[in-house]
Amino acid sequence: MWKMIQIVLLCCVFSSITGSNPSLSAAKDLTDVDKKGIVYKMYADYKKKFPAVVDVTPQEAMRLLQENQVLFVDIREPAEMQVSMLPGAISKEQLLSESTRYSGYTIVGYCTISYRSGMFAQKMASKGLKIYNLKGGLLAWTLEGGKIYDANGDVTKRIHVYGKKWNFAPNGYEAVRFRILQ
Repeated sequence: MWKMIQIVLLCCVFSSITGSNPSLSAAKDLTDVDKKGIVYKMYADYKKKFPAVVDVTPQEAMRLLQENQVLFVDIREPAEMQVSMLPGAISKEQLLSESTRYSGYTIVGYCTISYRSGMFAQKMASKGLKIYNLKGGLLAWTLEGGKIYDANGDVTKRIHVYGKKWNFAPNGYEAVRFRILQ
């Protein structure tokens, strides 16, 4: 019996390390429309944690970008930002150290799916800094046709998806994860 338990445990560990999970690997077979629906549904569930934060849709953010009226703030870790970012984005540390410099812009926070950025926007609102949240984050942005850029400023098709649960990058994109159990 102990041998059987060890084998099952080893299979579970191997599955989590290799990422072989039937329900997750099926995500590659979904259309971008299907993925978009999943991403927006996940975001709607997260939004319950920060209901007072105002969302900006990817389409609205793209319009603001064309009009040079938006400042994107990437709430993710520096390693995630090295993979890809929204155009002209700054880190939350940059925003906090120079917040008065950006007073004329619509400030839009984001992360992979905009959970962390929603929590950040909520926290900043309590300190008097208005930050909008990008509905659905980088995943929704790319699924809606928005471009992302690498650390050199070049358009890229690589996106950090934070973990397996959020592995809904558009078809044709490389989903990047760093940790073994992500």
